[in-house]
Amino acid sequence: MLNYTRGPTSQKPCTRQKRIAVNGGIFFIFSTMKPILSLALFLALSVMFSQAQDSTQNKKVIIFKAIEKVPAYPGGVEAIGRHITQNLKYPEVAKLIGINGRIVISFVIDKQGVVREVTPVNCIGAGCESEAVKVIESLDTWSPGMQDGKPVRVQYQIPISFLTPKEKVKFKELAQSDYGFVFNIKGTLYSLNDAEQLLGKSFKSADIALAEPFYNTGDDARFVMPGKKEIYLINMR
Repeated sequence: MLNYTRGPTSQKPCTRQKRIAVNGGIFFIFSTMKPILSLALFLALSVMFSQAQDSTQNKKVIIFKAIEKVPAYPGGVEAIGRHITQNLKYPEVAKLIGINGRIVISFVIDKQGVVREVTPVNCIGAGCESEAVKVIESLDTWSPGMQDGKPVRVQYQIPISFLTPKEKVKFKELAQSDYGFVFNIKGTLYSLNDAEQLLGKSFKSADIALAEPFYNTGDDARFVMPGKKEIYLINMR
């Protein structure tokens, strides 16, 4: 199971969820560019609400292709885009090692219009999932979706792309940073110095498969790094 970092130390599972196909649904597209960060937003709408039955423990979930009234965000889709571009931060480690990729964030607008159940569908690592989740959780209250005159729960998915022009990562930069690094190369763990001996003075950021927090559970002396904010495991392709 993949994990994403939520703050300096805490962890939360990055679950893999099935996408709900929406035929004849409503789609919103918004894109914007920043010098360092690019966000591609694509809101695919699907709707679901729970229909109570005899037992309170047993609920039937109904999936709709469209509803009478979709949830409305104050200021519309453009306001969502502004909120994300103004508040989303590129994690320090992700910038340092040149992490690029797209994270799909799933969330639900509940019957009160509050954003709930914000979850990354996939992970690219280095704290990007945590940042994407945090910015979606901070969205203002929506006007809830309506079906048959009643408010219903509405699910959205937004892909957020992290893009940086950094193509090469220098070991010297990593050594001088506030973070520690352990490398997983073909299934073997290496210290920063040993990885440099193996790979040379630098490596391509595109060769990184995933960067995730590292916990030295085996108390290996090679990976003890006092004074570092956090230690990351760099999984190489």
